[in-house]
Amino acid sequence: MSQSTDAKASARAHGRTHRERDRAVRYGWFAVDLLVVLISAFMAAWVRYDLDATASTTREIALFGLLAAVVYAAVGMMVGPYRIGHMRGSFEETSDLIRAILVTALVLAVVRLVFGAPDVPRSLPFTTPVFALLGMFTLRFLVRSWRWGRQTVREQDVRAIVFGAGHMGRQLVRNLHRDTSQGDRYVPVALLDDDPGKRRLSIDGLRVSGTRDQITAVAERTQAKALIIAATTMPGEDLREISELGRQAGLDVLILPPVNELFHAPRGADLRHLNLEDLLGRQRIELDQTAIRNSIAGKRVLVTGAGGSIGSELCRQIDRYGPAKLVLLDRDESAMHSAQMSMTGRALLDDGTLALCDIRDPNALGAIFEREQPQVVFHAAALKHLTLLEQFPIEAWKTNVLGTLNVLEAAQAVGVETFVNVSTDKAAWPSSVLGYSKRLAERLTASFASAGDDTYVSVRFGNVLGSRGSVITAFTAQIERGGPVTVTHPDVERFFMLIPEACQLVLQASAIGTDGEVMVLAMGKPVKIVDVARTLIEMAGKHDVEIQYTGLRPGEKLSEQLFTPGEEIKTSEHPLVSHVNVPAIDPQLVRAQYFDTDADALAWMVEHSGGHRDHDPSKDIDITAEGPILSPDSVADHHGGENI
Repeated sequence: MSQSTDAKASARAHGRTHRERDRAVRYGWFAVDLLVVLISAFMAAWVRYDLDATASTTREIALFGLLAAVVYAAVGMMVGPYRIGHMRGSFEETSDLIRAILVTALVLAVVRLVFGAPDVPRSLPFTTPVFALLGMFTLRFLVRSWRWGRQTVREQDVRAIVFGAGHMGRQLVRNLHRDTSQGDRYVPVALLDDDPGKRRLSIDGLRVSGTRDQITAVAERTQAKALIIAATTMPGEDLREISELGRQAGLDVLILPPVNELFHAPRGADLRHLNLEDLLGRQRIELDQTAIRNSIAGKRVLVTGAGGSIGSELCRQIDRYGPAKLVLLDRDESAMHSAQMSMTGRALLDDGTLALCDIRDPNALGAIFEREQPQVVFHAAALKHLTLLEQFPIEAWKTNVLGTLNVLEAAQAVGVETFVNVSTDKAAWPSSVLGYSKRLAERLTASFASAGDDTYVSVRFGNVLGSRGSVITAFTAQIERGGPVTVTHPDVERFFMLIPEACQLVLQASAIGTDGEVMVLAMGKPVKIVDVARTLIEMAGKHDVEIQYTGLRPGEKLSEQLFTPGEEIKTSEHPLVSHVNVPAIDPQLVRAQYFDTDADALAWMVEHSGGHRDHDPSKDIDITAEGPILSPDSVADHHGGENI
């Protein structure tokens, strides 16, 4: 309690000190401006009398100067810049100065021209205010030019290099210079930018002194402790490189939030450390809201796997477009409870929008579809853990293949208008059980497209950050245990998306999808899994956590692909969505299969998915890799970013 009281008292004292300082500065400029007005009267007379010093220093000129100063003082305190405090150099201060000078000129003109006193040239009421305004602006410019870049750095302040001299960077530098907070604050000591057009640009006395290549040299020269990235639209690969250069220079790397999260000019309080979303560099997606709304509004929509990370976010976004009814289908009752709570704020489970069902059960599915009569179906239910499915291929077959077939048949039976199968990049040129099963699901969806006039499409995308069971969750748990963090290979990389971003593009693809084709979402550039691990370690502040490499496992690739070799890639109405044809497969052929062993199931899926099963041991790491190499049997968790 006493600490809180002391903090409040300290804050009040700091506020009083700041107000007293502001008042002193304001009244100081008031006195200086009055002197400028007085001197301006003599200057105006000196010019009027052709630079004759004797004629311009008479008693009448002095009286006129005093009158001008008195009038300006009265006007300035009533409507000018001295009645309230202004930010120095702001538009408000400038406009108030001009307003006060104009009113002063008007009063002086009336006094001289109407009353004829004092007896000075009739031009002086007009030229004196002009000289005064020029003098005020000149003095302010000189003082602020001298002060720019000479901000006092206190012992507790953090010297910072600002990277980015664009609009946001300029505003940030100015606001950091004006920061009068009592606690720690960031003081800009250098400015960097990669744009050659900004070379030698000066902002508040700071010149752009180089590019990202000079981060280390500038940090040593200025004794900076932080690097502030003020370019809010920087691509992910550039952000990763600059942040790595900053860390190598021993700097604490911070960033401004995206522009759409800032509701005011950027300031020191807005700065935060980098997160994974920043490093992905995913830009805000512009959706065709009209097309999406037309495909969903007023229609009955059903989502399978609605309790999962993707399914629940899909439901939340679909709900915003006003469906006639949204049905959540899942076999996990607790997950559906959480999903409904996140959508409505209440989860009584009795409003008729939840369907507890396993997609492996065709009879239960058929009954639910018959009852709900959905017009739009998003099929997100699936088994997704690559390593686990490698051990149990029949389970992947039962859920990802037969389960998808069950949902497709139930949808066709009730005349669903639009069916969207949520797929994965591992279905492109598949090498894993997960990839084989999802590729077969794509082929089954294509086969139903050819059976009628309704639209059946698949949507393929990569790993989703934050999804349940994702690599992020596993890394976080390992870091909390103190490490090590296990990564399969130093060069393994994956495509990543954010959950809302992936769901938005799924909705967009459903609205513009071409019947029978696979819609492929733009992934940007792949991100190395080890970079994800290092970022999470940095964010946790546990710099002693080791990264250990375990070697690629069966079915894994160093890099994922979005397309199978030979697929014809076509553009769509949306720049972030492409589409490709996939060969259909006879549903009856799939339905007729029954496997006694996992090996039989695996062999059949490899053959009919068009995938491959080779694993090149030469791609595995060797003894020169960072950290000890662990055998797969000795580590419970190995991560190559394989989860969607």
